[in-house]
Amino acid sequence: MGQLVGVIEKPSTTPGVVRFELNRSLSGMGHERFTSMLDAIGPRPSAALARQLFETGKVAGIHIYGNMVTVNVEKGYDATGLADVVREMYRYWKPGVEAPVFEEVEAVDESGSPAASTGDSAADAALNEAAKRVPMALLQKSRAAMERWKANHAG
Repeated sequence: MGQLVGVIEKPSTTPGVVRFELNRSLSGMGHERFTSMLDAIGPRPSAALARQLFETGKVAGIHIYGNMVTVNVEKGYDATGLADVVREMYRYWKPGVEAPVFEEVEAVDESGSPAASTGDSAADAALNEAAKRVPMALLQKSRAAMERWKANHAG
């Protein structure tokens, strides 16, 4: 889950510096510099990416401007794998990670009784199955809309 980021890795004329051009803007029109993990605080996309890059142990500093990410690689390391970190920064579920399972709870209306019966056992089963997945407020809105429609189209 999560959309991959398009990344083009561009070498720099300065040794130990690599640039990544992304298909989306991370910082808008502002410059953001990160010299350590302590600078990368907050929920901003640029700070989240900086944290992920620093966690590799290969990064000495990061500068982000719009869709350009410039990385100063730590001495003794190369940029191998950093493009993958950037590419997968928004990917939530990776291969081997188990998705969470939520308990199914029987839907009840405000009076505490199970979902209303339509008189048709197949329709009741379908309604009860849908009621398990739909929030009660939406079910109530849907029922009210159906009643209004029936009142307007009674003939």
